[in-house]
Amino acid sequence: MKNRYALALASGTLAVLFSAQTLQAQELTTEKDRNSYMIGMNFGNQLKNIEDEVDLDVVISGLQDSFGGKETKLTNEEAQQISNEFRAKLQEKQQERVAKMGAENKAKGDEFLAANKDKPGVKVTDSGLQYQVVREGNGPKPKENDRVKVHYLGTLIDGTTFDSSYERQTPAEFPLNGVIKGWTEGLQLMSVGSKYKLFIPGELAYGADGQGPIPPNSTLVFEVELLEILN
Repeated sequence: MKNRYALALASGTLAVLFSAQTLQAQELTTEKDRNSYMIGMNFGNQLKNIEDEVDLDVVISGLQDSFGGKETKLTNEEAQQISNEFRAKLQEKQQERVAKMGAENKAKGDEFLAANKDKPGVKVTDSGLQYQVVREGNGPKPKENDRVKVHYLGTLIDGTTFDSSYERQTPAEFPLNGVIKGWTEGLQLMSVGSKYKLFIPGELAYGADGQGPIPPNSTLVFEVELLEILN
C-alpha cells in the first residue's frame, strides 16, 4: 500500500514538471537548470514531511513513467482514488499529532500556572488569567470596545519569543475586542502608562488550534505596556 501511495503522488500534477534525469552535483548555469532544481527541491521538502509513508525509489519511478509518456502502473482514476485515501490518512495523522501536542501543552501550562500563581505580586482573575504589575500608570483604563496602542513582548512558557513589537520598533494598535480573550481582559485592568506581565492560559489565548509559531493549547506570557487609548 505504501508504494501505491507513492505512485499516486508521482502521477499527479507535479510529475509532469520533473525531468527523468537526476541532477548531479553541478552548477545551475541556465534558467532551466534553476527552475528544475527549484521544483525538485520544493517537492523533496514536501516528501520529507511524510518520509515514513513513501518510497523514494517508487516516487522516482512514477515521475519517470509519467514524464516520459510511458504507460503508468495506475490509471488516472486509480491514482485519484489513492490520492484521496492518502490525503485522508495524512489528515487523520496530523489531527492525532495536534491533539497529542495540545494535551501535552495543556498539562505543561497547568503546571506552570499552578506554580506561578503563588509567586509574589501575581494575581488571578475569575477566568484564570494571571497578571503581575511591573509598573502602574495613572492614566485612564480602556474599555472592551476601545482601540489601544501598546508595546509588548510575547513568549512561550519556556522563554521562546514568538512576537515582539519592541523588535519591530513599532507599537501595535488594535481594538481590544479583536484580540485573544486574555488580552481583552488583561488590558482593561491597566491604566495608560502601566506595564503588566500577563500569564494567559491556552483557553484564553489561541486554544486547541494554536496560531502560526504558537503550538496548540499553549500558555502564553506577555509583557505589555499600555501607551495610549486611541478613541
